[in-house]
Amino acid sequence: MKGETEKTKNKYSKACPVLHALEIIGGKWRLPIIWEISGSKSIRYNELKRSIPGITNIMLTRSLQALEEHGLIKRTEYNKIPPHVEYSLTDDCNDLLPALAIINEWGKRVWPEYEAKNKTK
Repeated sequence: MKGETEKTKNKYSKACPVLHALEIIGGKWRLPIIWEISGSKSIRYNELKRSIPGITNIMLTRSLQALEEHGLIKRTEYNKIPPHVEYSLTDDCNDLLPALAIINEWGKRVWPEYEAKNKTK
């Protein structure tokens, strides 16, 4: 049954650009990472980790690698003393920010309704 689910998932994600996009930016930490980096031109690893409560080093590293693989984040190494790495958004990711802002506004609008429904349960 799991194989069928994977085949169905792959079939729809290949046919639907929205599902494909959600596979890339989905996950618990990817959007918070994008959102934090968008607030600055570039950010160092430890600054990013401190700005996202609850994220572990492993999850931050894996999420950054995945976002870099998909061309949404640029990793720049500085071979100075001390050496350091900075992360910034690519042009493709900057193109995504207006859509995320719209989703953010939608979320703010429906959040009170969601909270009201859950308080009555």
